Amino acid sequence: MTTSVIEGPYLADLLEQPVALRRAWDGLEDLPRLRQLNPKRIVLTGMGSSQFALYPLSLQLIAHGWDACVVETAELLHYQPALLREGTLLIAASQSGRSAEIVRLMEFVGREVTVVGVTNDRTSPLAVRSDVRLDLNAGPESTVSCKTYLNSLVTLDWLGAVMTEGDLKRKRAELQLAGDTVAEYLSSWRQHVDEMSTLIEGVERIFVTGRGPSLASAQTGGLILKESTRFAAEGMSCPAFRHGPLEAVAPNVLVMICEGDPKTSALNRALAHDVESGGGRVAILGPSSIQPACRWADAPSPISTVMEMLPIQMLSLALAASTGREAGRFEKASKITSAE
Repeated sequence: MTTSVIEGPYLADLLEQPVALRRAWDGLEDLPRLRQLNPKRIVLTGMGSSQFALYPLSLQLIAHGWDACVVETAELLHYQPALLREGTLLIAASQSGRSAEIVRLMEFVGREVTVVGVTNDRTSPLAVRSDVRLDLNAGPESTVSCKTYLNSLVTLDWLGAVMTEGDLKRKRAELQLAGDTVAEYLSSWRQHVDEMSTLIEGVERIFVTGRGPSLASAQTGGLILKESTRFAAEGMSCPAFRHGPLEAVAPNVLVMICEGDPKTSALNRALAHDVESGGGRVAILGPSSIQPACRWADAPSPISTVMEMLPIQMLSLALAASTGREAGRFEKASKITSAE
């Protein structure tokens, strides 16, 4: 089977991800000013995939004793602005640095709040207001977040290592693997898309699930499938799927399950068994997957969360091809959201 993929700017962005990840790695540097801060609380904020990419960092900070929370920027502005007071460290992620909510937040937040900005645009309002700026170095991106999302994961993992006084030499070596690992996977992208095309035959609904750091992959996966293919897809945690959506399992339902962190990977594999027993279709994303397009060698957490996105991206190409569409071509939305 050969899937007829319309090769547009989105595919070009996907194939450039290894190069973008190497640029992110090249741009990593120590941030001594952050090591000197002792904030009372840390608020992490963004919209869409930028918000989801912050979740693994929040887990890392909490594990090291920080009082940290992730809040969608729109909710932070309208319903939780009391968090933005003296003693707060605000980590704001926005690939453009110009989305409506981020622009308004930068106008609102006072100088008593230290802002760490993570963005792909050094001239954006987020970059200009930030006390400390981390550049994604992803390069131009046409529509759906792919290069910028993977670079966000790597850059935020580095930020976590800096803030928790981790071994930066070891972390740099670890993150260097990302570009090479992604390049190896994408060298067979056509075969992966063909495999995904077979997997989705007759599928009418898709769930993407995960736990821990992989919850970022689940939520972003559901988002990019909708925006790149207009297909009904939903991202959620594996336990949330058991609390009701399990009832939706049927032969025309595909559940993608991120195998994820060893702490809970057995629980996730058990969910896969139960979905199959209920008559649904399953794709496990991780080292134990039986599908080559969803499998890679065991890897540290930051590399694993990067790799989890690749089968979902291949799925987006297969879904678009199944309806004769070009994946990632926007007709209603725009790259930068300018209205709240």
